Amino acid sequence: MAKKKQNYLDFIPVVNTKNTWSEDEKGIVTIHMVHRGFYDKIAQKIFHTPRVSHIKLDEYGSFLWREIDGVRTVGDLALKMKERFGKKAEPLYDRLVKYMQILRNNQFIWLKGKDKVKL
Repeated sequence: MAKKKQNYLDFIPVVNTKNTWSEDEKGIVTIHMVHRGFYDKIAQKIFHTPRVSHIKLDEYGSFLWREIDGVRTVGDLALKMKERFGKKAEPLYDRLVKYMQILRNNQFIWLKGKDKVKL
């Protein structure tokens, strides 16, 4: 039996609670990622790498980050982006899916329906 192909727009992004984040007065979000792994500890001791990285998002990313609530699908977020930014967000779906993949690969978010993680 063929495996059912999943639509990325149906996944529900959820913010990974292991990272904290803050928002400045302009509404720009900064994610604070703590390096906790074994090799991270070694790099911190030997190479004096920072324990926490601060990842500053742009206007689009900050808007999306604030809209991720664990209920809205990627498709719902696309509609919100279109509503907020209009034509400036084009090509909307390609950019949004790629952005979600980057957030997921860096473990800033999990995707309900795709990741096998307790949320």
